[in-house]
Amino acid sequence: MMTDEEYALDSIRKWAWSGFYTIDEARELLEEIVEPDDDVEALRAAIDASFAEKLAAEASWPAQTDCDRLDAVFEALHDDGICALQHAGYTIADGHDDVREVVAEEPEGTYHGYCFFHGQDVEGAIDGDGLAIAFGALGDDPAEGLAVGQAVSAALRTAGFAVEWDGSAGQRIALPAIVWQRRIPTEEDDAE
Repeated sequence: MMTDEEYALDSIRKWAWSGFYTIDEARELLEEIVEPDDDVEALRAAIDASFAEKLAAEASWPAQTDCDRLDAVFEALHDDGICALQHAGYTIADGHDDVREVVAEEPEGTYHGYCFFHGQDVEGAIDGDGLAIAFGALGDDPAEGLAVGQAVSAALRTAGFAVEWDGSAGQRIALPAIVWQRRIPTEEDDAE
């Protein structure tokens, strides 16, 4: 079992390497998990070091990473009426809540299905365990849910991903060989 400080250091590493947080956002997140006995200055220094290490690593990454291809797939799915969310909450329940919120904000009929991965999925991908993607239809028709799964799976395969999925609604789509290389967001990314 991790100590509080080990947990904080692991969280810092995952915030930096997820590519979903800026260094300022990581500093804010630290304030939410720090314990009274933690060496806060050392943890702040760890944030700076983790982000510096990640930024240095990014220089050697290919021009198009697996995460860039995943972005393109999710954008295309969105355009095809599938509410495609990345880093949707921290758990599968959070992801379903995020889908409901996004769908509710759009005109009826904008989406017929959804797919997403959540924070725990990202942590697994960072650790080299692949990425799992949840999917389903917005209605109650199981056949529609499977059709969404087939569309998501096909789009991922077309983009060059190795996909593992048994074709059922009960199993999430897996990308076992994804290399998690998402660049640190810039201020321009935040403005979009």
